[in-house]
Amino acid sequence: MAISTTFSSHGFHGKILVSSHRKSYSNFGGNNVWLKQPVHCKTVCLLADTSKLRSSFSVGLFNKGRNQCVMSMNNSTIQCSALEMENKSSTMVGNKFQLDDVIESQQFDRDTLSAIFEVAREMEKIEKNSKGSEILKGYLMSTLFYEPSTRTRLSFESAMKRLGGEVLTTENAREFSSAAKGETLEDTIRTVEGYSDIIVMRHFESGAARRAATTASIPIINAGDGPGQHPTQALLDVYTIEREIGKLDGIKVALVGDLAYGRTVRSLAYLLAKYQDVKIYFVSPDVVKMKDDIKDYLTTMGVQWEESADLLEVASKCDVVYQTRIQRERFGERVDLYEEARGKYIVDMSVLNAMQKHAVVMHPLPRLDEITVDVDGDPRASYFRQAKNGLYIRMALLKLLLLGW
Repeated sequence: MAISTTFSSHGFHGKILVSSHRKSYSNFGGNNVWLKQPVHCKTVCLLADTSKLRSSFSVGLFNKGRNQCVMSMNNSTIQCSALEMENKSSTMVGNKFQLDDVIESQQFDRDTLSAIFEVAREMEKIEKNSKGSEILKGYLMSTLFYEPSTRTRLSFESAMKRLGGEVLTTENAREFSSAAKGETLEDTIRTVEGYSDIIVMRHFESGAARRAATTASIPIINAGDGPGQHPTQALLDVYTIEREIGKLDGIKVALVGDLAYGRTVRSLAYLLAKYQDVKIYFVSPDVVKMKDDIKDYLTTMGVQWEESADLLEVASKCDVVYQTRIQRERFGERVDLYEEARGKYIVDMSVLNAMQKHAVVMHPLPRLDEITVDVDGDPRASYFRQAKNGLYIRMALLKLLLLGW
C-alpha cells in the first residue's frame, strides 16, 4: 500500500507517494524538493515545483495521472520536477486530506492546519455534549514514552478512549523496557507495531520520531523527541491562539525562557511562519538563546523576529506571551549554567499589568516558578485552557490518522 506525506514550497503544494513500508520526508530549498531515497523503495512519486528537467525516467503522479515526474539519480538522492503544476493545496485529494504520520511542524501548511482545527472543533462537541464516541472502537494505540510526561501521555490516552479505542501504555520506557537491555529503537518499533494500530512516542533523542516513522508501517505520532520538536503541542498552541485572540495573521508573539532546548517553541515557530505579518520576539537568558536554524528559517519565510532582554517592553507589544521553563534535564552536569538561566525571566503581576487587555499568557507546562501563581486568576492566563485544547487536537489527529475523513 502506498504511503504519503505532503509538502508546501514557494506557494505550491504537493504530495509524496512511496510504494513501500518506508516513509520519507522532504527538505525544501530553492525551487526543488530533494527526497532521500528510502531503502527498498520501489517507486517514489513526487509533485514538486517546476524547474529544469533532468531526464532519467518518469512516473505518473497522484493527481489522476495527469502529471508526470522526471527523476534523476545522484548518490541516492532523487530530484523530481513536475511537468504540470496546479497552484492549489494538494493536501486535498478528492475532498479528502491525507495524513500518515505526525513528525514535525514543517509538514503542515495552512490548509492542513485549518482542516485539523475544524476536526478539533468537532471533537470538542463530542467531548462536551456526549459520553464520547465509538468511531475508533476496535483500534489500539500504543504510547511509548522514553521520557516523563503527564499532559501529553494522558491527553493522548484520554483522546483514544473518548473515541472508543483502547490503549497499550509504557511509561519510562528508557528504563523499564527492552531498551534497557540494549534493544534498538527500530526493533522496538517493529515489535510494538505488531500489537497496535498507531504509536505515540516520546524519545530523548532528536530525530527519533523520524527514525520510527521510517521503520513503521503504521502511523507514528511524535510526542516530543529530545530537544528536537513537539508538533502536537505546536498544533494545540496555534489552535489556542486562534481561539483566544481570534486570528493568526498579524499577531505578535513573545517566546520566553528556554529557547535553545525547548522543543515546544521550536515547533511553534515553524507553524507561526505559515501565517502572514507575524512578528516573533525571543526573550531568553544568553545560555538558552534560540538557535540559528530557527532564525534562518523564519528569515527565509519572511517572518520578522527580534531578540530582546526586556520582557516588560516586549509583553506590552504582544498578543501572546509564551513562557517556558528552563529545563534542568537538558543541562547534564552543567548545573552552573542551569542556575545562571533559571529565574531570570518570570511572568508575574508586573508583566501582566504591562500586557494589553486582549493578550494572553501561554505555557506548555509543567511550570516551576516562571509564572507566579497569582497570575492564574487573571482571565488572560490561558495555559490550563491551552492544556485542555490538547485533548481536542489529539482526538482530531487520531481520527484523521486512523480513519481519514
